[in-house]
Amino acid sequence: MERPIVTQLVVATNNKHKIEEMGPVLGSSFLLKTLDEIGCYDELPETQQTLEGNAAQKAQYVFDRYHTVCFADDTGLEVDALNGEPGVYSARYAGLQRNSEDNIELLLKKLAGIKNRLAKFRTVIALAEPSGIKLFEGTVRGEILLERRGDKGFGYDPVFQPEGLSTSFAEMTLEQKNRVSHRARAVKKLIDYLLHNYGR
Repeated sequence: MERPIVTQLVVATNNKHKIEEMGPVLGSSFLLKTLDEIGCYDELPETQQTLEGNAAQKAQYVFDRYHTVCFADDTGLEVDALNGEPGVYSARYAGLQRNSEDNIELLLKKLAGIKNRLAKFRTVIALAEPSGIKLFEGTVRGEILLERRGDKGFGYDPVFQPEGLSTSFAEMTLEQKNRVSHRARAVKKLIDYLLHNYGR
């Protein structure tokens, strides 16, 4: 029995920053489509208490309604000294307005005077396909800086410095970030799976 050929992949987000990061990692193997491009303008549900749960919920929602192979991601910054906060609440840490500046401000305030700045970024990608949900995870460890550095990237990038490097994510080019980022690592695992299971 021949494997089905997936040439189109729907990414369950309208976050342009995420799409800009994922596109180069996916390369030319698959045609990446956004929710707008398939006519989905719904607010996707994110009511789970884990990154895995939220990613799976979003991907399954799109798959069920648009009958297309789809993947969704959820990413959390987990700070050791804050017992894993903000975690699944990273995007709305400082409130439902989902403002990155507010989130960073709250994070730095909570870490004021704390020497242990160790943290990790974790991305979970859920792929919804006819056989069910498959999960892929990417993680990068690092530390939270004392102040913002750089103006690239998004979210907590200005205050996160990956382990072994001397620059924040916000000081890196997209190409540099994609060599080490949590999201890139998760996407690469997704691609390996897709090429193995759907490739010609």
